[in-house]
Amino acid sequence: MLFLDITDTDFDRQFSAILNRSEETSAQVLETVRGIITDVRTRGDEALIDYTNRFDRLNLTDAAGLEIGRQEVEAAVAAVPAEDLAALKLAVERVARFHEKQKSQTWLSTEEPDILLGQKVTPLDRVGIYVPGGKASYPSSVIMNAVPARVAGVREIIMVCPTPGGEINPAVLAAAHLSGVHRIFRVGGAQAVAALACGTATIPRVDKVTGPGNIYVATAKQLVFGQVGIDMIAGPSEILVINDGTGTPAHIAADLLSQAEHDELASSILITTDRSFGEAVAAEVEYQLGQLSRESIARASWEKFGAIIVAGSLEEAAAFSNRIAPEHLELAVADPFGLLPRITNAGAIFMGHWTPEAAGDYLAGPNHTLPTGGTARFFSPLSVDDFVKKSSIISFSEQGLKRLGNDIVRIAGLEGLEAHGKSVGIRLGLG
Repeated sequence: MLFLDITDTDFDRQFSAILNRSEETSAQVLETVRGIITDVRTRGDEALIDYTNRFDRLNLTDAAGLEIGRQEVEAAVAAVPAEDLAALKLAVERVARFHEKQKSQTWLSTEEPDILLGQKVTPLDRVGIYVPGGKASYPSSVIMNAVPARVAGVREIIMVCPTPGGEINPAVLAAAHLSGVHRIFRVGGAQAVAALACGTATIPRVDKVTGPGNIYVATAKQLVFGQVGIDMIAGPSEILVINDGTGTPAHIAADLLSQAEHDELASSILITTDRSFGEAVAAEVEYQLGQLSRESIARASWEKFGAIIVAGSLEEAAAFSNRIAPEHLELAVADPFGLLPRITNAGAIFMGHWTPEAAGDYLAGPNHTLPTGGTARFFSPLSVDDFVKKSSIISFSEQGLKRLGNDIVRIAGLEGLEAHGKSVGIRLGLG
């Protein structure tokens, strides 16, 4: 773990290891994923059965075994304890309510009497959501991907999720049921992304693939982009906490570890204006690490990619945060709303000492699928907009074309596109 002063002469050099920590897509990974995509495109279900049996240790004999049927889903829902099911229902309700506010409508403008302009909003027809099933099970990922699609009006939501050894967390299936997923397939990895993008006899081709995954899943999404849409390429998780010396060190330490326990490449950073507070947080992190069931993962993350940074002011801390553009940003300060205007780059912003990042992960309402690795400079959280497409509407009357036609012809001429100009001129008798 780094303990640095932001004014240290070699600060950038020491901090660069954290900024550059993402898994690199090696030539071997690219070659492997390209081969899988080609194989699935060529052999379809047969390839999926082979990969699923090999990687997930299953014994499927035909394509019918790829799909998780209604009875299995209903049995999973029944197996989830009532209090857990109630929590999942609450999360679905809150996430749906938040995303309802994001919906945009088709609109038409008649501010010009002879020209009508507008925009048509249409839901995607079918989407695929990828849900990891390796190191941990994530019902929250199901909710955050499926609910916005349902709110957007997507006709069919397809879910793929690996089931190593044939096991799948009942809460994942319950979340799918509650969120409105239509079909679920026990397929993971690059082969699942390939099936969604190309379609097989059993898994229908989708219009867009969303959801997190490992380096093979991320690489597959990159390679099929253009054939289908994708949400983003998610890297390792990260949190940055800005602090002014107020609050409780134990709380900040717990928030830092909430990201460190994700995986060894996760990054947890505290930038504080109070060195003694930073030292107290560092001691508390060490204490809390020993209490975690995922201690080995969290410790590896903290020791390699954790940092406590001392800044001279909150303004300096905010400028540093904007440079990093963190996935999760906590403003653990006395006046978070006073600092908020200085923040320009962040996936999600958690305000004050009583808003831990985990609240946003599960049921605050906003989406937890967020841009990572500095991409919050230009990407936004997953939203309803990711599940719709927008078409421009243009309608000229004869008078409208006459009013603007000469200028259209003139601009076409500037570009040397004679036929463009003629398509207008021939209507206006311009020769």
